[in-house]
Amino acid sequence: MANTHLDMRKIKQLYRFYTQGVSKRKISKRLGISRNTVRKYLDLLIKSKLTSEEIDALTFEELRILLDIDHTHVTTRHSYLFDLFPTVHKELKKVGVTRYMVWEGYLQKYPDLVSYSRFCHLYKAWSRNQSPVMRFNHKAGDKMFVDFTGKKLSIIDPGTGEVKEMEVFVAVLGASGYTYVEACPSQKREDFIGCMVNALNFYGGVPKAIVTDNLKSAVTKSNKYEPILNESLLAMATHYNTTVLPTRAYRPRDKALVENAVKIVYTRVFALLGTIDFYTLGALNTAILEHTAVHNKTNFQSRNYSRLELFESIEKQELTALPVESYRLRQYVMGTVYKTSHIYISKDKHHYSVPYNYIGKKVRIIYTKDTVEIYLKQKRIALHKRGLKRYEYTTDPTHMPSTHRYVADWNPEKFLNWADAIGDYCKTFITLLLAKRQHPEQSYKSCAGVLGLAKKVGKDRLDNACKRALDYERINYQSVKSILEKGLDAIQEDTNTESNIPKHKNIRGGNYYK
Repeated sequence: MANTHLDMRKIKQLYRFYTQGVSKRKISKRLGISRNTVRKYLDLLIKSKLTSEEIDALTFEELRILLDIDHTHVTTRHSYLFDLFPTVHKELKKVGVTRYMVWEGYLQKYPDLVSYSRFCHLYKAWSRNQSPVMRFNHKAGDKMFVDFTGKKLSIIDPGTGEVKEMEVFVAVLGASGYTYVEACPSQKREDFIGCMVNALNFYGGVPKAIVTDNLKSAVTKSNKYEPILNESLLAMATHYNTTVLPTRAYRPRDKALVENAVKIVYTRVFALLGTIDFYTLGALNTAILEHTAVHNKTNFQSRNYSRLELFESIEKQELTALPVESYRLRQYVMGTVYKTSHIYISKDKHHYSVPYNYIGKKVRIIYTKDTVEIYLKQKRIALHKRGLKRYEYTTDPTHMPSTHRYVADWNPEKFLNWADAIGDYCKTFITLLLAKRQHPEQSYKSCAGVLGLAKKVGKDRLDNACKRALDYERINYQSVKSILEKGLDAIQEDTNTESNIPKHKNIRGGNYYK
């Protein structure tokens, strides 16, 4: 028989045309097949001695058997091979192992072993009769398939009694079928990547590739040949030295392994948890992990080994070692350096400093749970611990211009020490000035103005001017400046307090007020 077989519909049409008296040449043209193929199938159909109506009444499978298409005769001579094929299937999952190598190995044990081509043909026939999970010949350590289930689990808020639905993440290793299941609040990027990191930690290693669906948390822009991955997912893959392979849109067969695993999870996990109330996500995931462990220890159908045994025997050692630190999710935003030498992250409502020579530049901000990094054209120009206090500033003094650093260093102790070096009256004046203003920055500016006058007039004159301002109870910069400009600081005050007011009949005496 030819390697590629004809569609069963065409075979039925072919025989119908023949019984109607159509020549083989015309049948060839009508059906678009060669005359040799027409002749070959007609010979088989004529030998069957069935009418056209009887042929039409046959199912496709019955017709395939009648024509001996893809039919394998299993004799006693072949039966021992079918007993070996489960082990062969397991061996083929190992990296670098081929069918020819396996056949060659058995040839030494069984000198009368069938030929290599017959061996492959029989193995293929055996594979077709196995469960869907066992058809895939994935290499150990090659791929991890991930997906979210369609159905959801739920938890109950203990405070309000509200039922909150949880998404369920499933990961499956290709060669062993070893399964990881976790519930999470959503399919958003943070939860999706967090679940994948937890899955890798569960497996204790990293596969060469991770096969994902085309959900928004993984793919920014879908494309049949080169889909654009989400930056956070790409950063995670780089951290673990692996590759992300999104499936084609609307092609569930690309990840049939995890699709089948989801169906099994419904039976072995969902069905057992449906009648139990959970009040925390942690409690739900603990129960999921327990039932998943039972699933992984259960033998495959028609096999004498489990997913866990297969994982430990052939796949665990093929996984790449985990990095020292787990991946921390990175967020990516763009920003502009303000004139204050700071950028602003709207999510935290917090400001972070940048060197002042980058004012006005567009920068890239990458932040994790603990750190904030600021980049300009792939060069990191600032690094801070992440601040969680709203409307506040995280500032590195070295990022500020010299004048700004001077202002940033202002504080009450600095001004009091400065005033103390000038004189006692000046220190008293500054103390009262600091206490007078409602906003610290306003007080600091006034103090700097008063103390700066010492450079023009000297410490003694400034101290005397502060004494006179204290006497006048005029505690502000302008009063001190005015006293110095008018030279009032040099006038000696008259200590004689005796009154020289003349007596007058219009002046009331002291007895008037008693």
